[in-house]
Amino acid sequence: MSEPVRLSERLSRVKPSATVAVTAKLAELRREGRDIVDFSTGEPDFDTPEHIKAAAAEALRAGQTKYTPVGGTLALKDAIITKLARDNGLTYEPQEIIASCGGKHSLYNAFQAIFQEGDEVVVPAPFWVSYADMLKLAGASPVIVQTEEREGFRLSPAALEGAITQRTRGVILNSPSNPTGAAYEAADLRALGEVIARHNLITISDDVYERLVYDGFTQRHFLAECPELKSRTIVISSVSKTYAMTGWRLGYTAAPAHVVKAMTTIQGQSTTNPTSITQAGAIAALAGDQSCVGTMLTEFTRRRAYVLARLGAIDGVTCVAPRGAFYVFPTMSEFLGRSVGGMRLDAAGDLARYFLTECGVAVVGGEDFGAPANIRITYATSLEKLEEGMNRLERGLKTIAAAA
Repeated sequence: MSEPVRLSERLSRVKPSATVAVTAKLAELRREGRDIVDFSTGEPDFDTPEHIKAAAAEALRAGQTKYTPVGGTLALKDAIITKLARDNGLTYEPQEIIASCGGKHSLYNAFQAIFQEGDEVVVPAPFWVSYADMLKLAGASPVIVQTEEREGFRLSPAALEGAITQRTRGVILNSPSNPTGAAYEAADLRALGEVIARHNLITISDDVYERLVYDGFTQRHFLAECPELKSRTIVISSVSKTYAMTGWRLGYTAAPAHVVKAMTTIQGQSTTNPTSITQAGAIAALAGDQSCVGTMLTEFTRRRAYVLARLGAIDGVTCVAPRGAFYVFPTMSEFLGRSVGGMRLDAAGDLARYFLTECGVAVVGGEDFGAPANIRITYATSLEKLEEGMNRLERGLKTIAAAA
């Protein structure tokens, strides 16, 4: 009998995505007929706006179904350049832009291009689940720096300074953040920029949620505040969240030309170009009518207020109001270290499993976000579903409290 295929050693460095795992378990329970309210999936419940779909349909009719340049068409790069100038006050040339198959793909390519064995990269926690594992796949070591709920989960200059060693090459800034919704003031960015400049670090600016901000918060770009750091900054974004295009898979990077050239080489040996039809839709999204963003943001604002009010009324739960994105990240410390219905709840992942299997509501435990006492709840779903899900969540927490 032949031996099984040996897997690569690099797989020992990483684990499956926690959010993907919850999605898979949710689908399994629904196939069994279970009624589950989904608070786990990080995508808008809105349909892609009509003018974007129309642009893609027209591209199909026009026969735009062939290979494109690896990093995207010139028309798409021009649309990205237009967006960066309009929304961020940033100026780029086509050779400094690459489009990829989603924001995650953009980050993966960037990490592969700029980091290597022995490098350290500062990652503020809580962090998006894939940062650490993608850095490990590039050979780098994520240096996790905890932030405080009372400080809005924002990385401080002192904490950044304290994490830097001779091996530190970069820092990730995600504003607004997944999972916390944390976002940085202009003064925060300038103060962080001073530390970054002093240590000659690379900044990876993950801007995927930048258009989704609340309460009059003004989202300033890191490079708008620290333009002198442009030569060492990698700007990553996508059309997924802002334009309800998660399944279209289109992300993009703005970076120094030699970095983009390296990323293009990597992409050319993996996926080649993003889908040609998706590129046509992305052009309409980035350079076309932007009113759809405001429409979605108005609804997200209503939902955010509702969820915060419900969480604020539950004894033992604390939750900082997110400045952006479409998540809340409540702290559940008061409910941990207990048992209910034969289930031991030692960390947020246990709590998430309890909510899913016993209460019929899917959330994501905070361990893989670097926050084992928190859960992530998305409010990118209807108010009706939010009400039902919060009712189930509240009943579940009351059951835990009563069992203590």
